[in-house]
Amino acid sequence: MFEQLSYNALQGYWWLIISVLGASLVFMMFVQGGQSLIYSLGKKEPQLSLMLNAIGTRWDLSFTTLVVFGGAMFAAFPLFYSTSFGGAYWLWMLILFTFILQAVSYEFRNKARNFLGAKTYEWFLFLNGLIGTISLGVAVGTFFTGGNFVHNDMNFVSWTTNWHGLEAFANIKNLLLGFSIFFLARILAILFLMNRVDDEQLYVKSKKQLLINAAVFLVFFLSFVFAILLGNGYAVDPTTQLVYLVKYKYFNNFIELPWLGILFLIGVVLVLLGIATPYLKNKKLGTKGIWFAGFGTFFTVLALFLCLGFNNTVFYPSLVDMQSSLTIHNASSSRYTLIVMSYVSLLVPFVVAYIVYSWRQLLKKKFTADEISESDTAY
Repeated sequence: MFEQLSYNALQGYWWLIISVLGASLVFMMFVQGGQSLIYSLGKKEPQLSLMLNAIGTRWDLSFTTLVVFGGAMFAAFPLFYSTSFGGAYWLWMLILFTFILQAVSYEFRNKARNFLGAKTYEWFLFLNGLIGTISLGVAVGTFFTGGNFVHNDMNFVSWTTNWHGLEAFANIKNLLLGFSIFFLARILAILFLMNRVDDEQLYVKSKKQLLINAAVFLVFFLSFVFAILLGNGYAVDPTTQLVYLVKYKYFNNFIELPWLGILFLIGVVLVLLGIATPYLKNKKLGTKGIWFAGFGTFFTVLALFLCLGFNNTVFYPSLVDMQSSLTIHNASSSRYTLIVMSYVSLLVPFVVAYIVYSWRQLLKKKFTADEISESDTAY
């Protein structure tokens, strides 16, 4: 089946899979968003325990998706893996460290004889929610803005700064995306808590926080979108494989691939609809905002990732040597590897079906203070 596809088609297929994983990861960051709200929504009990247990049942989703994203990059686009993960390692280590703090915190926060104390682990969770989301956004931002690397004729990578990825924090576009994802994660977490937690006081607080975070998110996100759409982008000549700068490259991608622009607009509208839903008079419908915003987040991020890989676009530019920049064609695995991995990818629908089934089981009833206090396995 996959043997009939051309090499270019296989590369495009695997960039689609990478894009789906990237979009899923950003949506799953609602867990980190909830953790960043500990000191605003969860100042007192039982609201704190309700929050942590509602999002804690899914704390591993973002971590697992991040690992799968990295593994898929290693299998399908190994040159990117060796360049970014191997060159900008301080940035990726920072992200990984905060996720390790998260895993440890959920495991030990409520354990007997916890010598660090619950407050310490709550602080760790907050750090993961703050630093983890912003750092991940900055890392994704480098797909647009590039990194300080050079490849030689043997594809050996040299990183030209001693910061090894941390210099990405000095780029305003990266920071705009980083803070966009941070506040988007908080919005998704608020909508999720409004949907899953049965507590009137937490609901009222969440409604107030939603407006504040939505307003700040829109400022950062719209600034990022205008910055990339109205700025220069990196393109590659399909014949000579030479990389060059193009004005309005990403905007042109949305115009030349209209389905991509439509997908992006649908995603943005759904996110805005999800934010507006809690303010409707129908309270039952008002708790469904997470579904609109969740799908909207997925479609929006998916469109941005596809915009990076399709239409002869560079998805990881080099700021030192433009011709060292990475595209889905020069960074991919061999045709044979992509074919084998494509057959493996046929298992993905079964994994997704299991996740959907598990998710539906968890959503059958809302979290209450009485249920948390009586549970022996509460976080």
